[in-house]
Amino acid sequence: MQRNLLLGALFIVLSEFLLASMSAAVKVLAETMPEAMLVFFRNLFGLAVLMPLVLRNGWASLKTTVPHLHFMRAAVGVAAMYCFFYTIAHMALAEALLFKLTAPFFIPLIALLWLSETIPNSAKLAIVVGFIGVAFILQPDTGGIQLVAIAGLAGAFLAGLAKVTIRRMSRTEPAVRIVFWFGAFATLISAVPLLWAWQTPEPRALLWLLGMGLCATTAQLLLTRAYALAPAGQIGPFTYVSVVFGALYGWLFWDEYLDTPTFIGMLLVVLAGILTTRGGSRAPATRSTKET
Repeated sequence: MQRNLLLGALFIVLSEFLLASMSAAVKVLAETMPEAMLVFFRNLFGLAVLMPLVLRNGWASLKTTVPHLHFMRAAVGVAAMYCFFYTIAHMALAEALLFKLTAPFFIPLIALLWLSETIPNSAKLAIVVGFIGVAFILQPDTGGIQLVAIAGLAGAFLAGLAKVTIRRMSRTEPAVRIVFWFGAFATLISAVPLLWAWQTPEPRALLWLLGMGLCATTAQLLLTRAYALAPAGQIGPFTYVSVVFGALYGWLFWDEYLDTPTFIGMLLVVLAGILTTRGGSRAPATRSTKET
């Protein structure tokens, strides 16, 4: 059991390092490439990685009675991805990753309104602490909340909605079917803007796109394996190490520094995230999937 816990934590840390690396690749690519291209290639690579698993299980395993929920989850997930990539391009990398990690604060509220699930007291406390931390990061008394911050929060809300949709579908849909239809619908949806936003990638950009896709899909596989080895309540807090990796990337390559209010806000959000994870064992489990 102790070995599985250590392996699970290691896989989480490796997964978050790869997600931070993917985010750094997005930041590099966003300097010369439209956001629509980045979102499309992210989804295309994810779908390509899934195909061997689909072929092994057979096409019959993909038959679904809730295609509207699969489409909704994909549409919401793609919208969240647009918000997240926009935030990465226009905000310090550590802050952008932190906004993404506020999604768990929205999940109990959405589940309450949609699925009539109760909110544990620990989750209520986490939500309050988390949004106090977000207020420190936004610093609204210094001249107003920036559009990029609103996009970050919108992306977190949409990611939370996507995860609650997964929870709703998990009553009848196996994990492979949920992941495949997300990849298929998300690729089709994100291909539409290419009709007016296509830009032929240069060879160097293709390498970055390939690295972005490999980092994202490998991170998802590592995350899934981690939660298969150990309980989320014990290894979930390690997901916040992505903020550390993001801060290091930002400092090394973009000379990004975090001021004191932002640092305090980050600590509060991380504390709230740990409270959410610790209290999550009392709530219905959500299948482990990533939107990015």
